[in-house]
Amino acid sequence: MSQKEETKKEETKKEETKKEETKQEEKKEETKKQDLVTPYEIKAVSETGIDYDKLVDRFGASMINEEMIEKLTEIATKKGIKLHHWIRRGLYFCHHDLHRIIIDYEQGKPFFLYTGRGPSGQMHLGHLVSFILTKHFQDIFGCAVVVQMTDDEKYLWNRKFTQLQIHKFLMDNIKDIISVGFDPEKTFIFSDYQYIKEMYPNITKVQRAITFSQVKGTFGFTNSNNIGQVAFPAIQIVPCFSSTFPKIFENFPKSKSKKSRGFNCLIPCAIDQAPYFRQAREIAYRIKEKKPSLIYAKFFPALQGHKTKMSSSKQTTAIYLTDKPNQIKNKINKHAFSGGGRTKEEHEKFGADLTVDVPYAYLKVFLEDDELLEEIRVKYGNGTMGTVQVKRTLIETLQKIVKKHQETKAQVTDETVELFMTPRALKFD
Repeated sequence: MSQKEETKKEETKKEETKKEETKQEEKKEETKKQDLVTPYEIKAVSETGIDYDKLVDRFGASMINEEMIEKLTEIATKKGIKLHHWIRRGLYFCHHDLHRIIIDYEQGKPFFLYTGRGPSGQMHLGHLVSFILTKHFQDIFGCAVVVQMTDDEKYLWNRKFTQLQIHKFLMDNIKDIISVGFDPEKTFIFSDYQYIKEMYPNITKVQRAITFSQVKGTFGFTNSNNIGQVAFPAIQIVPCFSSTFPKIFENFPKSKSKKSRGFNCLIPCAIDQAPYFRQAREIAYRIKEKKPSLIYAKFFPALQGHKTKMSSSKQTTAIYLTDKPNQIKNKINKHAFSGGGRTKEEHEKFGADLTVDVPYAYLKVFLEDDELLEEIRVKYGNGTMGTVQVKRTLIETLQKIVKKHQETKAQVTDETVELFMTPRALKFD
């Protein structure tokens, strides 16, 4: 090769390298403009919180439309139950294949619900959201529920906790979950450490179907992640496949399909969990399992604002299920970010900015009275109702909910926990 050709080759190589570096920089800049949403970290770019429309597109989900709400309302009404206001008000706002679950129900085919919790400390109100909706679906569909307690995950991600500490969190958290009101004849709660033997055959099938490159791309793992973290997604994925629970579902009709085993699963969860189950949906057909269906919730914001969510490790960001009435009052009054005017005159002139107001956001979740919520929306929004009054309503609402939960939890015994955690054949309607 001549000197001229070598020089030209080097120049071409430099140009390609420069283009690649420019492309990577552009990608980094674009990422900075996006909301950060992973199972491990949530951070919004805007003060108004996560841009959920963009998130739906990014995760390939579909918005819950009026037709779907009408169908769910019809199913609930036949059971004498009012469809949960979280669906009507849009807290649960998008889905993957929710219509398949509705079709299964109408055709009398079995399906089950799956949700979970990583025991890393005391539970707060935000943690209850998925359990409350799962219990609501158990009531209207009459179906079985499996609840995964990812004690292994919390040990892998939290170096400050020992396995013994996490076990104590787990046992206390299970009492909180039982207190939501699940049917013991239709509910199985399990610890990963205790149930791993039964799950492991399916775990290895999932692990063999997913490459390291796919895991890095989906979860953002780097060389600094420990190998347990890299392997963990398969453990959270397998409970969405009914074949993971042969004893639990031994009385359910067996699938005759040659393409996939078992029956469908519906997972109510916050949308930050989507990466796990998008991966599950991508590989399901390769291991002859059914794709899970999902219904996703928006995040429950921290008291300080919509840019992040409640945290188990930061006491002032959340209302805990152990909080006393005065603690709830003080947290709301001191830390709940207000969208009201800075002065009385400014508030009366412009009203409150409800897109950033945390007390109003919490009332949309926990105030069941539709008429009172609408009155607050109008009056607080136009400035004829003040922040103090809105916060007072929120304090009273949350105090009642937390007190009732604490009273119910006090009745949950260790024997009750053992019943829910015992592998046994579940019933279904």
